[in-house]
Amino acid sequence: MKIALIGATGFVGSAILQEALQRGHEVTAIVRDPTKLEPHPKLRPQKGEVYKEEDIARLVEGHDAVISAFNPGWNTPDIYNQQIKGTHAIINGVKKAGVKRVLFVGGSGSLEVKPGVQSVDLPQFPEEYRQGSLATREALNMLRQETSLEWSVLSPSADLYSGQRTGQFRLGTDQLLRDANGESRISLEDFAMAMVDEVEKPKHIRRRFTVGY
Repeated sequence: MKIALIGATGFVGSAILQEALQRGHEVTAIVRDPTKLEPHPKLRPQKGEVYKEEDIARLVEGHDAVISAFNPGWNTPDIYNQQIKGTHAIINGVKKAGVKRVLFVGGSGSLEVKPGVQSVDLPQFPEEYRQGSLATREALNMLRQETSLEWSVLSPSADLYSGQRTGQFRLGTDQLLRDANGESRISLEDFAMAMVDEVEKPKHIRRRFTVGY
C-alpha cells in the first residue's frame, strides 16, 4: 500500500514507520526535518508543515491511507490549541486531497475507567498530561462529526513504552484495558502493529479502538 505518515520521527510515529516499512509498504513520511530519517528503498521523506492544510493536501494526494502520529510535544505550553489546530489542518487537508482513509494516534486519557468516567477527568490524572489528553479527546469528538472520511483512532493503554514486538495483545473499544495484574500497558512496538493491522484490514471504520495486554 501507499501510506502517508505524518509525524514519522516522533516517539510513536517512528515505530509506526518501522512497522509499515517492515511489511513492505511504500511510506511517504511527512516531517519538519527529513534529514532525521534513515534512508530506505520504500521510504519517501517529505518536508511539510502540519498546520498548513495545503501542505497536507499536496503531500497525501494519491495515497491509499494517511496515518497521523502528530503531537505538538508534551512540553509545548499551548499544547491544547496546537493539537486542535493541527488536527483541523490534517482533516481538511486529507479531504482536499480526496483520500478517504485516515487513522489517528489517539490518547488513553479519553478511555473510560468505569462507565461514563474517563481517565482524564479523574483528580489523580497526571497534571502534566491533562491538556494534551483533553486535546486528543476533542480531536476524537471532531472526527466523530466527519461522515465523508473513513477514519479510525487508536488509543494506547495508559502505559505506552519502548519494549518488544510480541503480537500478543487485545483490542478494545472505549474502555481502558488492563492485564491480569490490573496494569494498563502496551509496548510501542505492539501499538504500531495494531495500527498497521488496521490499515491493512480495516475493522474500526469511524470508530475509536484501543490496544493493551
